[in-house]
Amino acid sequence: MPRVKRGTVRRAKRKKLLGLAKGYYANKSKLYRAAKESVDTALKYAFVGRRRKKRDFRRLWVIRINAAAREHGLTYGRLINGLKNAGVTLDRKSLSELAIASPAAFGKLAAQAKGSLSKGARV
Repeated sequence: MPRVKRGTVRRAKRKKLLGLAKGYYANKSKLYRAAKESVDTALKYAFVGRRRKKRDFRRLWVIRINAAAREHGLTYGRLINGLKNAGVTLDRKSLSELAIASPAAFGKLAAQAKGSLSKGARV
């Protein structure tokens, strides 16, 4: 098997990784092995965080919608069910923004949801 020296390739690879570790505490930004471990961990948390962000925002929207729905005498579940029955296809993000920015419009939607619940009431 032929000998491989990797001169500039190795240097470039290490320089790139140390660049990613810039600003890390103590040896984690200076020594290659410590920097590699820290960067790997950071990238892992960044990946997980991108998934978590979606969950966290949906949770926030649901909390906001529930609070606004209760002002109109509905629970979150009944509001969503009523809107679905009424054929309103707004997503939770939009509903949350409506609840904050224009409570009057949200009130109309809540009334519409109440109306469709009374029509299709379950026993």
